[in-house]
Amino acid sequence: MPAEFTAADVEILCRDTLFQGFYRMDKLWLRHRRFDGGPAQEIARELFVRPSASGVILYDAPADRVLLIEQFRAGALASPHPWQIEVIAGLIGPGETPAGVAVRETEEEAGVVIAEADLELVASFLTSAGGSDERFTLYAAPADLSLAGGLHGLPGEGEDIRAATWALDDALALVASGRIDNAVCILALQWLTLNRDRLRRQWAQ
Repeated sequence: MPAEFTAADVEILCRDTLFQGFYRMDKLWLRHRRFDGGPAQEIARELFVRPSASGVILYDAPADRVLLIEQFRAGALASPHPWQIEVIAGLIGPGETPAGVAVRETEEEAGVVIAEADLELVASFLTSAGGSDERFTLYAAPADLSLAGGLHGLPGEGEDIRAATWALDDALALVASGRIDNAVCILALQWLTLNRDRLRRQWAQ
């Protein structure tokens, strides 16, 4: 394999902030090293700058059920499903860790208490590197979901969240039908399917 390019192979010529609100939009003018060794060309790119986030999919191994949440998402207005079915998730604030946010958001968005020590890392990944710098850290965690569900969220943040449990096979059917159409939830359910037998052995108690 050839040597991997790094950030040291990028020259940022100029960076301007076009908008600053809860999120930020920057414009970058840059040059980067080319695979063919040719001269670098100046290019311009807009970049959506946002905090990293973390989330967790809860799995009741004895019952073979998962907990998913549903809430309105402005980014899904053009989708057939503006109310998205998702995993529990939240932005990582100053001084917080991805695992700590997963634990906090689980109680806020689903009313379920989990332990940080029980989290299993699924993956840490860029959600849309073509235009955003957001990194998402995804976990799975065991939970007794026999009493889980209902309406949750922080009213002060405008949250209106419905939590529900699903048989894992039924949740996978929602992916196949297109009802679940956000990447993080699809990734979480596919990972859970690949690890289902192992987790049912480990988390059976």
